[in-house]
Amino acid sequence: MKRKNAWETYNAEDLQQLTDLNKSYIDFLTTCKTERECVEESVAMAKKAGYVSLEKVIENGKPLKPGDKIYGVYMNKAIALFNIGTAPLEDGMNILGAHIDSPRMDLKQNPLYESKSMAYFDTHYYGGIKKYQWVTLPLAIHGVVVKKDGTTVKINIGEKENDPVFCVTDLLIHLASKQMDKKAATVVEGENLDLLIGSIPLKDEEKDKVKAGVLQILKEQYDIEDDDFMSAELEVVPAGSAREMGLDKSMVLSYGQDDRVCAYTSLMAMLDVEAKERTTCCLLVDKEEIGSVGATGMQSRFFENMLAELINLNGDYSELKLKRALKNSMMLSSDVNAAFDPLYKDVFSNQSSSYLGGGVVFNKFTGRAGKSGSNDANAEYLAKIRKIMDDGNVTFQMSELGKVDAGGGGTIAYIMALYGMNVIDCGVPVLSMHAPYEVTSKADVYEAYKSYKVFLAE
Repeated sequence: MKRKNAWETYNAEDLQQLTDLNKSYIDFLTTCKTERECVEESVAMAKKAGYVSLEKVIENGKPLKPGDKIYGVYMNKAIALFNIGTAPLEDGMNILGAHIDSPRMDLKQNPLYESKSMAYFDTHYYGGIKKYQWVTLPLAIHGVVVKKDGTTVKINIGEKENDPVFCVTDLLIHLASKQMDKKAATVVEGENLDLLIGSIPLKDEEKDKVKAGVLQILKEQYDIEDDDFMSAELEVVPAGSAREMGLDKSMVLSYGQDDRVCAYTSLMAMLDVEAKERTTCCLLVDKEEIGSVGATGMQSRFFENMLAELINLNGDYSELKLKRALKNSMMLSSDVNAAFDPLYKDVFSNQSSSYLGGGVVFNKFTGRAGKSGSNDANAEYLAKIRKIMDDGNVTFQMSELGKVDAGGGGTIAYIMALYGMNVIDCGVPVLSMHAPYEVTSKADVYEAYKSYKVFLAE
């Protein structure tokens, strides 16, 4: 079934709203390149919209009432927002769930070393990347260093105009005859993704003079010592701002659009929609790119525990009410999909692909090799979603993730479906997914925002 390109449906008012949304989205991408930065910005936006922290609500001990707006942060790397409706929580919620982690390189816990009068940071890549894409790029370092006394030092080097940047070096083509014969997966080895960070030796040092010079700079500028890296979370990401792309400025080029494009539009929809009967929820989580594991990933119980605290505020908590609240909820797993790329059309199915400008994408199932590891949304829920989108004048498309045997991938959908709730993947088509720079259509960003709004308001 052929559907219209979203750009063909817009009037002047739509185009202005699209422009305004994407301008703020580009600013968000430029500012928020780590999970912690996304959570910090989300909290600031939530507070401005009248949301109160879960800790403060629990401290006050007052029962929930319709219209209450609550946010809960977990380990500074995941956040949930709740807008309380008139119906009891056990009747279920309308949930948007996205992830705010992206493929990158992380500094190891003993990262700083010197080799042949050059200082390096040793890294470990995070998530699914093509390692050769990360060499010779200007890179920045974002994150935190937590000292033994509990002091947290925020690090952001490489983004300001006068900041230094860093890079991973590559072998010159003149000496690369053996390298060029390797398979793409091993052209650059993971252990060679080390960051070149300095080359000036410190005078009066007997050995590792360049390393000593780097440590002196870190001590003077950040009060960091070598051992402090043991309790640090430092991420290496592409340096620089998100940009408009194309002569017609119809696209966005940026690092981290998987999945911050869905996280941002979900957050904006949550802040713009007032809950009616059903409570609305926006959930932004960590660790999806490595299997949703760990305390801040979707496999953790932190979301379930937050919901239990909310039910308990009314003084009648029970495990049965918690289970009912989760089972009776419905969710859009707000995650991206692979956009059809004419340059690599052999891995895509024309009839089952998503296209740039085609609007927000629904994936009935993801997974790989016979739907393995997927959430497979039921037909009844799909029919309900179709009606919501059509009634809301949302341009949408249905898609799979490439040809059946070409590969595959997953989202947080299957984890939330374990509670028995209705879940379907819904997001923005992306070109060059998981590359240092990814491409989206401004129209699809706008349609995602519209789809999330009408879903929450249903």
